[in-house]
Amino acid sequence: MEPPGGIHMTRIFGLLISLAITLAATPAGAVDLKVTSAGAVRGLIAGMIEDYKRQTGQTFDFTIGTTGQLRAVITSGFPADLVITSGPLMAELEKTGNLTPDSRVDLGRIGIGVVVREGVALPDVSTVESFKQTLVAAKSVAHTDPTAGGTSGIYLVSVLERLGIADMVKKKAVLESGGKETAEAVANGNAEIGVTFISEILAVKGAKLVAPLPPEIQDYTLYTTAIPKASTDPAAARAFVSHLTSAAMAPRWKAAGFEPPK
Repeated sequence: MEPPGGIHMTRIFGLLISLAITLAATPAGAVDLKVTSAGAVRGLIAGMIEDYKRQTGQTFDFTIGTTGQLRAVITSGFPADLVITSGPLMAELEKTGNLTPDSRVDLGRIGIGVVVREGVALPDVSTVESFKQTLVAAKSVAHTDPTAGGTSGIYLVSVLERLGIADMVKKKAVLESGGKETAEAVANGNAEIGVTFISEILAVKGAKLVAPLPPEIQDYTLYTTAIPKASTDPAAARAFVSHLTSAAMAPRWKAAGFEPPK
């Protein structure tokens, strides 16, 4: 899942500018809690941030990216109070010694699903063979660009290779920067069908989740959070993690397609 080549520091901070989502203007004297997150949880975390802001007055600087982009950004030394990443990437970061000991908290796991435009006939993806034939028959297939380090895109390419249709699908692939963009491409009619994280599909208006991938080829990604040693307010970060994992938030994780960590 390594991003292609080295990423120059200027490009890294240019990436931050393009990906950053500033959820509110910062009041004078206020200090933003800097949260850097994977895209698969962007809509869910953004909603929880809005709730927390209303409850506490805490302001946020929320940035997102694919696994590959996050790896480059975080290892570059970009300051953050909290990181939310896939389990494999978090394991990499833990080995660097740059995370606060015992601050890791597993949040939930999400599977990959098939998306079509709302209102169209749902294709059969109930078995591995029917999923294969559906992709073969589709005029275009959207998924995250694996060269950008998108977890679901990388996994999908490996599945297509196992099924013997990688080259066929590649010729009609609509490559997107993230899962949300994949679902939007389908919802907007720019692709006939798409494959990405279920949470990204459910968050996009006009996109319809057909079904999760068949169990034999399904892959779940654990999402987890931790506090970097560079955090300027670890106490505020811990308080927000408590909000994310509270019983009151459990129904929202479920509604977004997430299962409890295993």
